[in-house]
Amino acid sequence: MKEDVCILIPTLNEAHTIGEIVHKFKSMGFSNILVIDGHSTDGTVKIAEDAGAKVVTQKGKGKGRALQQAFDMIDEEVTVMIDGDGTYLPEEVDRLLEAIRDGGADQVIGNRFASPQKGAFTRLNLFGNRILNKLFSLAYGAWITDILSGYRAFNKKSIKELELNKTGFEIEVETTIEAVKKNQKIIEVPITYCSRHKGAVTKLNPLRDGIKIGYTIYQLTKTHNPLLYFGIFGAIFIIAGIGLGIYVTLEWLRGITRIPMTIFATLLIMMGVQIFVFGLLSDLLALFHKEVMREVKKR
Repeated sequence: MKEDVCILIPTLNEAHTIGEIVHKFKSMGFSNILVIDGHSTDGTVKIAEDAGAKVVTQKGKGKGRALQQAFDMIDEEVTVMIDGDGTYLPEEVDRLLEAIRDGGADQVIGNRFASPQKGAFTRLNLFGNRILNKLFSLAYGAWITDILSGYRAFNKKSIKELELNKTGFEIEVETTIEAVKKNQKIIEVPITYCSRHKGAVTKLNPLRDGIKIGYTIYQLTKTHNPLLYFGIFGAIFIIAGIGLGIYVTLEWLRGITRIPMTIFATLLIMMGVQIFVFGLLSDLLALFHKEVMREVKKR
């Protein structure tokens, strides 16, 4: 049943590792290997082609654009996505495929935290990943351990339903969010996360890309969890209004009347309450929409 599987490998200057990855998948009987390359300059394309992979150069830049282009090209029943940097083991692919075929999953995520090698995570990366995972769980109510894993499997239905727009490293979290929004079945399986090859340089900036990913998680809650999205804005206004109100009160006790500040503090609190109420109403509408879509799918 390996003929209906496409192995998708996004690459950017992965000359040190791409050849071995393609060879391993070939040796396991996978013939449909697609490398989507982000304009590598180190010979990655030739090495991948010589190893037996089909190579397509992506349009534009960014991992997100690469995956969107690849998903539009793929028509196999199952797609396995694996990063080309050698941090994931091709020989563990059956764990992901079993969850699709036997577990009925729409999307399978390889959990890197199950068995990381020494040095695979820096302290900053480990801390950032855990914070983003907790933020995701809070925002979407889906308790997933590793939302940023680059080792995944999708069935055909899952890929067709995903509406992806992010162009950078936010793409992993967007695919997870989209799966949750579309009520797809997500299964996590334990995998090994290897330390990076000595010659391989990470393209991810922990601080810059971490902020982008965190913002993506928050930004996309407005259609899934509007109460959280608008509630944060409302809370900021209310807290600011109360803080200003306390200052005005203290000044009044000293015999100083600040009428403009009093009005401004009142307006801040009123605006905060209105935004919160708007979020509550939006949340009810979102819940109604989910129920309608769930019933439509049943039919």
